[in-house]
Amino acid sequence: MTNDTMITVQQTARPTGFPTPDLFSFVESPVPSPEPGTALVENLQWSVDPYHREAMDGDVLWTLNSPMEGRTLGRVLDSRDPSLRPGDLVLHRKGWRTHALVAPGEVRRVPDFGPGVPLAAHLSLLGGTGLSAYVGLTRIARLQEGEDLFVSAAAGGVGTAAGRLARLLGAGRLVGSAGSPGKVAYLTEEVGFDAAFDYHEGPVTELLAKAAPDGVDVALEGVGGEHLEAAIDALRDHGRIAWVGAVGQYHSLSAPPPAPRNLFDLVEKSARLEGFLVRNHMDAQEELHDLAVPHLRSGALPLDVTVVEGFERIVDAFLGMLKGANLGKMLVSR
Repeated sequence: MTNDTMITVQQTARPTGFPTPDLFSFVESPVPSPEPGTALVENLQWSVDPYHREAMDGDVLWTLNSPMEGRTLGRVLDSRDPSLRPGDLVLHRKGWRTHALVAPGEVRRVPDFGPGVPLAAHLSLLGGTGLSAYVGLTRIARLQEGEDLFVSAAAGGVGTAAGRLARLLGAGRLVGSAGSPGKVAYLTEEVGFDAAFDYHEGPVTELLAKAAPDGVDVALEGVGGEHLEAAIDALRDHGRIAWVGAVGQYHSLSAPPPAPRNLFDLVEKSARLEGFLVRNHMDAQEELHDLAVPHLRSGALPLDVTVVEGFERIVDAFLGMLKGANLGKMLVSR
């Protein structure tokens, strides 16, 4: 990588099952110059997210042999728009590349919250990842103080953010699922979950029933399939499930699992299952800042992030995240 070379990652073919490195190419080109009304940004940190796996299957977000979309934090190098100045730190969605040309409407300035709030927070707890957890808990499930919560994929970016934020919101008992004994230990010893289980150790419904024998009031569900079925089974009357994703199904969309087989239990329990897209709730961003930033400043709210160094490793980071190689949010740093 040189100062006059831009590198863009492009998807070259659709995956069959779990994606492989040969589906991506690194394309070099000269660093572009900004035209009137645009600015050149040097990207510094990249977010790789579970939804990127779903994006690989169609043309909505990722078109073959074209630059790919993704959340990114960068610094303005050159600008031909007065609202963007060299040196400004900005957030935008032209990721998976070392440089990007952006217009003012495509970026959001990185807020200066002062000491104690690292840049990585803006792509994790304060970014789309944390906002997904916050919206799911507060606007969709409407978690109340003292209510018990189950979080699936709890050791990932959204899951750890949900655990941290639920504590700030006054939740009662926190229960999470994860994919290894090490992640289970991390949830209970570091994040503050009261109980957690490795979903490989048996039927998820039985494992959750053991971890939460009295049931739960709320679930933040991001796996789908058997995990969603277990969440429905564990719900108390008038419980709520905020459904944020189905990472357990992304590699087998042609043959989705039969679960949940207990969907009608939602009727018998007068319960609610609601899916959501965080992009429809961007007005909650300031609420999240108000809740989390003071605790970040004080040091009482740690970041749960796994950082892979080097843009050339972004595909490795993405595939590693899909395999569960991360604790908390997976980020790539320049």
